[in-house]
Amino acid sequence: MPSDADAIIRRKDEHIDHVLAGRGVSRVASGLEAVRFVHDALPDLDHDAIDLSTRFLGRSSRLPFLISSMTGGPSRAEAVNARLAEAAQALGVVLAVGSQRVALESDGHRGLGRDLRRRAPDALILANLGAVQFALGYGPDEARRAVEMIGADALILHLNPLQEAVQPEGDRDWRGVARGIEQVALAFPGKLIVKETGAGLSGATARRLADMGVAALDVAGAGGTNWGLIEGARASGGHAEALAAPFAGWGVPTARSLIDCARAAPELELIGSGGVRDGLDAARAIRLGARLVGQAAGILDAALSSTDAVVDHLQLKAAQLRLACFCTGSADLEALAQAPLLEEPSL
Repeated sequence: MPSDADAIIRRKDEHIDHVLAGRGVSRVASGLEAVRFVHDALPDLDHDAIDLSTRFLGRSSRLPFLISSMTGGPSRAEAVNARLAEAAQALGVVLAVGSQRVALESDGHRGLGRDLRRRAPDALILANLGAVQFALGYGPDEARRAVEMIGADALILHLNPLQEAVQPEGDRDWRGVARGIEQVALAFPGKLIVKETGAGLSGATARRLADMGVAALDVAGAGGTNWGLIEGARASGGHAEALAAPFAGWGVPTARSLIDCARAAPELELIGSGGVRDGLDAARAIRLGARLVGQAAGILDAALSSTDAVVDHLQLKAAQLRLACFCTGSADLEALAQAPLLEEPSL
């Protein structure tokens, strides 16, 4: 395998270690905690009959949860991805894989092959590549290969300028990234999602992406993992750590990002992620305009353990979300998205 692929694999394993150690936690809150529902003391509902299903990109999902992109070296990726796929199939949630760049550029799939589709024949699976690669030689052909490699239903292109600029080996020339996104959107009509990776999307960026032909956005706001800090932790004591330190609170908080993106690009479907702690946060994100709610770092421990641990984790979130619906008198997620708030969140 080429040495650059080896370096990427080592970096992915280091990322996992630093996330597990809590070294990349954003110093800014997600803003979701400021969203407070009006309590309905007399709900005219059967708690157990509340409908938590949703639709995303024209497909039904039994629960509005996205297992957000997470990755690692080959020693972990195969087992983790298998567990996540099995959990997605069991619960009817959406699965987004980690970056497929190494798999595309090497002979092995590194846990990102057709086995995922065999384990999750009915789940909505999202392929994933870095958007900056489409300014560095990638094009629609690489996008198609990533989708076909895992039998995916749609494709995510992720934006991570903060991370790339801090990372010593990062890609800092982003000229042409927007043009690359446009080309992929043209090749995948209605099937392209663009996501940030922890610093959020502004309303202006959401509008630009909508005009490029993107179908959905994952805001991935500030409040969860800060990848600038993760890269700084990888280079502890070095230039990267000093460079990243002032950016510990950088980014658009998740709640603010959801509000702004929903206003700027109402035609796009939104995913709320970034500091989502539990099912109540999921309810808050849905109230602010999210169609799906994603979690990565919060599910990582379970993913490293077993499929049952992932299922248990997501079932608890579902139970919390159902309780939020019950206590707001919301029979389904469409009603929850309109549930009254004590006041408009001051974000």
